[in-house]
Amino acid sequence: MNTLLESAIKKNRARLIPFMLALYILAFLDRSNIGFAKETYQLDTGLSNEAYALGAGIFFVVYAILGVPANLLMRKFGARSWIGGTTLIWGLLSAAMGFADSETKFLVVRTLLGAAEAGFFPGMIYLTSQWFPQSNRAGIMGLFYMGAPLALTLGSPLSGALLEMHGFMGRPGWFWMFMIEGILAVIAGIFTFFYLDDTPAAARFLTPQEKQTLQTQLESEEKNKTATHLRDAVIHGRVWQLALIYMTIQIAVYGLIFFLPSQVAQLMGTKVGFVASLVTAIPWIAALFGTWYIPRYSDKTGERRLIAAATLLCAGLGIGISGLVSPLAAIIALCVAAIGCIAVQPVFWTMPTQLLSGTALAAGIGFVNLFGAVGGFLAPLIRVKAESGFGNGAAGLLTLAAIAIVGALGILTLKAATTKPGINTANNLSSK
Repeated sequence: MNTLLESAIKKNRARLIPFMLALYILAFLDRSNIGFAKETYQLDTGLSNEAYALGAGIFFVVYAILGVPANLLMRKFGARSWIGGTTLIWGLLSAAMGFADSETKFLVVRTLLGAAEAGFFPGMIYLTSQWFPQSNRAGIMGLFYMGAPLALTLGSPLSGALLEMHGFMGRPGWFWMFMIEGILAVIAGIFTFFYLDDTPAAARFLTPQEKQTLQTQLESEEKNKTATHLRDAVIHGRVWQLALIYMTIQIAVYGLIFFLPSQVAQLMGTKVGFVASLVTAIPWIAALFGTWYIPRYSDKTGERRLIAAATLLCAGLGIGISGLVSPLAAIIALCVAAIGCIAVQPVFWTMPTQLLSGTALAAGIGFVNLFGAVGGFLAPLIRVKAESGFGNGAAGLLTLAAIAIVGALGILTLKAATTKPGINTANNLSSK
């Protein structure tokens, strides 16, 4: 690798990854902390299981609808203003959950939170494609995706400890959890305005030679892509296939995340609190190692499809087995599930970035993420309906497992999918 290019990539990694990782931790925590508050929040507010599932999922409805336009707006106005502004707003809304003491308020705030976060995650994926060459992206996105297990590793004890503040200043523990974690995002949003550069060309930390070398490399990769227009993001058959696969991934991810604290507490025979939250963190600690290693291995070998399929298959098997075995074995199975659910995603996201470019890439990422958001909405509903329909708690886990396995099979079919004339997608998506 060119010395200047290698230097630019190292500087980009040092400058951007810790920042992106911190934001992702906060975003993931603020969208999923409702899982920690589930029992006490429902008890204090009288929220039904159905209303909880709807509120947990409605976030993703608005998130899905606004994902594509949000990414296009970020491309137009610049990453610094867009990401800084949305982070600030979602932090305020997350803090406002502390005042959502009725079903109506709960649903309204979750809806607004979904709107505020709509541009963040697809914006981060698009940002990665603008700062790092293709051969580095799985590893880079793997480092970024470590934000999810970090949020659930650090966030589990943090959220559990904040719930123990019940009664402080006359407020319930869930009030302090929502308020403090929301304020952290507000601070991060303000920091973004001063820290982030919009593009490599505007980077204050790169030398002119490094900027030019990096830009040349990125432009040379873009020349090989013919799907560059907005319509390419929504009419290409391969994009639709990727979107449907991503939906299955997110059903597995959020079907696990939203219920993991209560599942672990049930395995331990206790309530959700600080001790149970420490055990809940174990699968996410395992996911940290998997998310660091698997995408880097994908970059090293150049293989995307087989690695992504095998990783998602492990996620499905882990989820299903966790509902059928002893508590200790269930925790081990949940560790496998957590590794698979998180580690498959950075490898998956190399696929649309190999296929699309320019406006098509910005819109395509939002489009694929839209289907993922639909999956996030459906996840708690699918799990609750399966459990109530079969009258068995394991039924929900087995249903999620089956969906993940279908997604893994879908990834395996990518190589044989019909390609659009003029776009060598079979080579793009089956290998480096």
